[in-house]
Amino acid sequence: MALLKLAALGALGYAGYKYYEKQKIDRNGVAFADGQAVGAHRDAGPEAMGDAPKREWTKTDEELDESFPASDPPANY
Repeated sequence: MALLKLAALGALGYAGYKYYEKQKIDRNGVAFADGQAVGAHRDAGPEAMGDAPKREWTKTDEELDESFPASDPPANY
């Protein structure tokens, strides 16, 4: 009986977590930071990203982000 209660509690916790994550994504948009207008494209730069970058951005990273969705990379790439 205790195992059944533990399984039910685990399932309830998992469902609550999935609901929380879904609300978080739906509220904010996938790639947009809080306060950014959700539209066709986000603003350039790491401050406009929904997730913080894993490393410090270089000038090349910034230029690549600013040129997206253009087909050509920056000249100094």
